[in-house]
Amino acid sequence: MTSITHIGILAHPTRPDTYPVAHRIAETLAKRQIEHWIYTDWNDDLVQSSVAKADMVVAIGGDGAMLRAGRVCGEQGVPVLGINMGWLGFLTEVDQPEDWDTTLENLLAGNYWIERRMMLTATLINDKQDIISSHSALNDVVISGNVFGRMIQINTFIDKHWTTTYNSDALIIATPTGSTAYALATGGPILPPELRNILMVPVAPHLSMDRPLVLSEGAVVDVEPTEENRHQIVLTVDGNVVAEVQDNQHICIRSAEPVSQFVRMRDPNYFYRSLLDRMEPRVNRHGPRRKTF
Repeated sequence: MTSITHIGILAHPTRPDTYPVAHRIAETLAKRQIEHWIYTDWNDDLVQSSVAKADMVVAIGGDGAMLRAGRVCGEQGVPVLGINMGWLGFLTEVDQPEDWDTTLENLLAGNYWIERRMMLTATLINDKQDIISSHSALNDVVISGNVFGRMIQINTFIDKHWTTTYNSDALIIATPTGSTAYALATGGPILPPELRNILMVPVAPHLSMDRPLVLSEGAVVDVEPTEENRHQIVLTVDGNVVAEVQDNQHICIRSAEPVSQFVRMRDPNYFYRSLLDRMEPRVNRHGPRRKTF
């Protein structure tokens, strides 16, 4: 395990309650004479050069903070440790800020491992094959109407072969990480984070394909509006609307390199227990009284 000599700290830029936690973490690193930097108000471009210098980045907030930090740090190959100050905290590793001192001891002792999670690239292309824009997603890419509840019609191709035409409110194209987000809420399957498969889930499909599809590793998805659409179609990446899709444009979605890296201290099989603890809060977390298998 690489020794840790430089740690970055990213507070949630729209959550002032994370700022004091970030400064307290910086104080503990200063006492240990560990190089560090801290941002409380930041955007991706602002922190790029600083991230490249770090051995690890601590992100403070909830899953939104982890998604944002995971994208910017993934491009630099830097792992992210999440401290939960959000609601669910699917992606964070440290349950609460008060656990930081113990966490730091484990980090310095090398008691951690790195989890790698696939990202997607969504590229907007016109009919002349010019790239209009390109966007990275750690959770999902969503193609929908610009007004909630308005049905859209989109042709969908897998590996350049026409697959189906969706009549639905939206189409979710998710990573395994995103399989526990919007895709899960619409009835999609749960994929373990180490997979590199793409998940496609239609939202409220009407008289069209209504089952989720798990695609082979390396598959490429192309989505284009049909001429029958009466409403504007928009492209949303990790919850942010990034583009309006014109009639002469299509979206190409594929797995991306590099991947996002998360710092983990729990056992490698933590995923299912962590997920079910959040989905079944009234179930005894210690499990039934029975002999081990």
